[in-house]
Amino acid sequence: MNFLVSPPEVNSLRIFSGAGSAPMLGASAAWDGLAAELASAAESFASVTSVLAGQAWQGPAATAMTAVAAPYAQWLSAAATRASEASGQAMAVADLFEAARAGTIHPAVVAANRKALVQLVMSNLFGQNAPAIAAAESSYEQMWIQDVTAMVGYHSGASAAAAELTPWQSLGGLADLNTSIGNSGAWNLGVGNTGDNNLGSGNTGKANVGSGNYGNANLGSGNGGNTNLGSGNTGNANLGSGNWGNTNFGNGNYGNLNLGGGNQGNGNLGPGNVGDGNRGGGNIGSTNVGSGSLGSFNLGSGNAGDSNVGFGNKGSFNFGFGNNGNNDVGFGLTGDNQVGIGALNAGIGNLGFGNSGNNNIGFFNSGDNNVGFFNSGNGNWGFGNAGTTNTGFWNAGSVNTGFGNGGSTNFGFDNAGIANVGAGNATYNSVGFGNAGSGNTGFFNSAQYGTNTGAFNSGYWNTGLFSSGNTNTGLFNSGSLNTGFASSETPVGVTNSGFGNVGSNLSGFYNTGSDSSGFQNSTADAFGYTSGWGNSDGRGNVGFHNTGFALSGFGNTGSYNAGINNSGSSNSGLANAGNTSSGGGHRGDDQSGFFN
Repeated sequence: MNFLVSPPEVNSLRIFSGAGSAPMLGASAAWDGLAAELASAAESFASVTSVLAGQAWQGPAATAMTAVAAPYAQWLSAAATRASEASGQAMAVADLFEAARAGTIHPAVVAANRKALVQLVMSNLFGQNAPAIAAAESSYEQMWIQDVTAMVGYHSGASAAAAELTPWQSLGGLADLNTSIGNSGAWNLGVGNTGDNNLGSGNTGKANVGSGNYGNANLGSGNGGNTNLGSGNTGNANLGSGNWGNTNFGNGNYGNLNLGGGNQGNGNLGPGNVGDGNRGGGNIGSTNVGSGSLGSFNLGSGNAGDSNVGFGNKGSFNFGFGNNGNNDVGFGLTGDNQVGIGALNAGIGNLGFGNSGNNNIGFFNSGDNNVGFFNSGNGNWGFGNAGTTNTGFWNAGSVNTGFGNGGSTNFGFDNAGIANVGAGNATYNSVGFGNAGSGNTGFFNSAQYGTNTGAFNSGYWNTGLFSSGNTNTGLFNSGSLNTGFASSETPVGVTNSGFGNVGSNLSGFYNTGSDSSGFQNSTADAFGYTSGWGNSDGRGNVGFHNTGFALSGFGNTGSYNAGINNSGSSNSGLANAGNTSSGGGHRGDDQSGFFN
């Protein structure tokens, strides 16, 4: 979105949402710490080399060793300087952000202007409000200009700061140095890298501190992108793990500038939101302050509608608790434009109080058939759920068992994707933690359709660890179709890696089919996209001993289930035999909780 033509509602929300300058300040501190460590290492290495050259190292071989050691010490010193420069520029960008934020109109001021304009127009029956309407529009135009001016300054300043960074490249006049086997590039401290200046193994890119990255300047492992501080991210400048997007602070977010986990959207502060600019958990909508609301601009929890202040309201522009209608001020009112105190519950068939929905057990539920409180969705068992048929809390998706899930049919927490078992997974059908990619069994895998069995892989269809290439069986491979360790090559004429595989594009051991990784998996057709151990008779199964289609977890049958020992379809949780249920032990359909 171009900020030059965006209205102040957008520009103000974007600059005031998210983590603010904290990620850049954290990056600055991390780079500063790295600079100190590199400088100390350079000084120590040079000192030790000097002592050895003057005492124990004598003769032609010692002279050759000294000739290699000296440029390495120089490289460490130069790397320390560049890390210090990166720290300074990150701090400069943080200062620019704070200046831009100070010069931007607060979203509440913009919203107040628009609300006032609407009220003036609605009451302008005889044209008496024309001067006030013109004044409101003039003020709005000034807000627009001020926001654009602040954003232009921020953009130009940040671009200038990035342009001043010195590229991380080999120092002129020095011989290339790799410390071990399988590297394609120069000055790598590790094995199996494709690129330059990596401190780690199996990277494809430059200046990574970690292993299995596909990108540049990552501090962590298994990232697909640049300048991430964490592991398993797809995107840039994330502080955390398993994020799909940019500049997220947390785990398993799908979007940008989120502070929390499992969010789908941008600029959210909290877990499991679907939308933008929310402050709380499990909201569907934007700019909510609270949890479990279905709508936008709500201040409170469990509201279904817009611009409510309070809890459990069903409708819009209500002030109070448990109202069913619009523009009500009070408690338990039914209808519009009411003032006062009504029944304990505005809905019917409720047990509890403050419920504006129907057939609820609990407090302040604006949805129907819930057990708990602050639920704006239907059929939930827990609290703060804006989705439907969840067992847990702060779920904006549906049919989740757990908490803070922005996606649906997850068993775990902070998952923004669909049908995951575990935590912090940003897309779909992964079993484990911190996977930004899909179809993975393991941890911190970042490729989009990764289907890896293992951890810290940024490539596809790998069985093992720290590989940025594809279809490898082993460790630290930046090439593809390798069986072993630390290879940056791709063998000619090879279709599988590993042992005992029948098919194509397979890694691991004794798999049949195609496009899969792991151990003893079989797929029913081409493009199997299966990972894990002992999965059979289907496609897209992830985990252990699943039989069916698109299953995630352990011992599931049927289709689209996530969890343990589920049968049927689209269930999450434990031992559910029906369809579209969350929780555990259900025999019927569309159930939440346990043993229904």
